[in-house]
This record gives sequence, structure tokens and C-alpha cells, in this order.
Amino acid sequence: MKPVIVVHGGAGRIFKEREEGSRAGVVRAALRGYGILKRGGSALDAVEEAVRSMEDDPHFNAGCGSVLNEKGEVEMDAIIMDGKTLESGAVSAVKCIANPIKLARLVMEKTKHMLLTDRGAHLFAQAMGIPETPGEKLITERSRERWKKNLEPDSNPEEFQKDLGTVGAVAIDSEGNVACATSTGGLSNKLIGRVGDTACIGSGGYADNQSGATSTTGHGESIMKVVLARLILYHMEQGLSPEMAADTALDYMKTRVGGLGGVIVVNNSGEWAARFSTKQMSWATVKDDQLHYGIYAGERHTKSVDEALTLESEGF
Repeated sequence: MKPVIVVHGGAGRIFKEREEGSRAGVVRAALRGYGILKRGGSALDAVEEAVRSMEDDPHFNAGCGSVLNEKGEVEMDAIIMDGKTLESGAVSAVKCIANPIKLARLVMEKTKHMLLTDRGAHLFAQAMGIPETPGEKLITERSRERWKKNLEPDSNPEEFQKDLGTVGAVAIDSEGNVACATSTGGLSNKLIGRVGDTACIGSGGYADNQSGATSTTGHGESIMKVVLARLILYHMEQGLSPEMAADTALDYMKTRVGGLGGVIVVNNSGEWAARFSTKQMSWATVKDDQLHYGIYAGERHTKSVDEALTLESEGF
């Protein structure tokens, strides 16, 4: 099996001044994940590394760069899933952790549970020796400004939800195993303790070697209503291609509950798709040593991996 990785940096509206950084961020994440696959590494390791790369990038609403809740704090959700065993680990409403995806993986591998939340997740992180990151270090100036703006009497937080930036990755490795990972800071000015689709298995992501893997982004409550990630795999199980399955599920979510979003998909034979019903979604994929990436519908740049790695080392 030839390895494939697909990543997304969130569906919604990407402001002009952030487009270049978003493109560079998803490309960097895809190249890092593919590097692991190319060396014979697992799909699980690849998706974790790709998502970690984006959690560390302030262009995205995950890890450093997460949006703030109503009290001006960062609360993050993440999930990872192994398509070989259907094991999954997730965390929700976690604070003061630089890479929630790493903690989600530890939940999967070191506990009998699938989801830990808030204080319990914090205690587990301490037990696992994950260093605490001061909350202030995860807050960017942009997130703080947006939070303040949303507190103004005439503000419209809904308008800002269009620029979401959840990150995710799906992959298939040389053994034919698939995996998914998704991480987010959630919605701007959300209620304390709000958990969206990301940490919920079948909504924020799903992986099953018998069909494929998917990671979702967009309006979390809408995604949860239709269990979007699992719905896409269901359509693939009925014989649809990744692209058709993604479009069918996104259309259903839009018509049934009025929700917009985006998805990345890889099936168990290595076919992939990056589809969205929002204005934009940053995405990148590597297959057969070819990198493809874009933000707008119909936009698709292609480079060889060698060329992309050279450009990245020079600052893209």
C-alpha cells in the first residue's frame, strides 16, 4: 500500500492576511506526517505529528492560537482514532496543555476509557508527565482582540464563528492501516464547558480499516446532529467514492440542519478527498510523493515533495 496523508486547517472564512500562513501551515503538517509514513511509520504516528504541527501554529484554532471562551480562557478538544482496532482517545475542555492531541493519544493507549474531560483530563496529564503550559502562552493577540470584540453590546459572535480553524489529519500507511486526528479550540466566546463535535467519536472523526478515515471541521453542533464523520464512511461502505461520500454528507447536513463544514477523507485503497460547503478550507495532501494543497473551491497547487521540502526549508 502506498501511504497517503490528508490534512485540513479548518473550514469557514480565512481572512486574506492569513491565507499565506494557513497554506504554509497545512503544507508543513502534511509534509511532516508524510515523512513518518515514508519511513514506514504508522498512520497513527503520522496524523498525531501533523496535528501537533498545526497545534503549534498560531494561524489555527487549536493549541496555541485557540479562540477564547466567554471568560477569556482557552478550552480545547481533541480526538485520535486507530482504524485497525477502532480504539480511540479524546479529551475535552482541557486547559494549559500545548498539544491536546498528544493527551488524547495517551487516553487511548494508557487508559480503558475513550474520553476524559476538564479536571479529570488535567489530572491525567499530570500523571503522564505532560508539562503544564501557562494559559497565557496559548492566547494570541488575535484571539484576545476577537474575544473583546465579541463582548461589545452590538457585536455578532456568529459572524466570527465563520472563521473557525479546527485542524485535522487522516492517513493510510504502508500496512493499510488508517487513522484520524482532530483538534480545536472550539467557538469564540462559547459557554464554559462547551464541548463540540471534535471530541465526539463519529462526529469530529472516525477511522475504520474496513472503509477509511475522516476528520471534520465546521459548525460543531450541526456536525454532531448528523454524526458527520461516520455518515461519510457509511456512504463509502455503500460504494461511493471519498469525494461523492463527502459531498453527499455535507449536502445532507446543509439541507437537514442548515450547517456548513468541511471534511478530509481517505478510503482503504488510498483514494482521498478534501471537500467543504463553506467559503474556504485550507487543506493539503501527499500521495505518490506529490503534494497538493489549496484553500478555495477549485484551487489545487501541485509540487513534488522534494521541491516542497526545499521551499519549506527556505521559508516557503
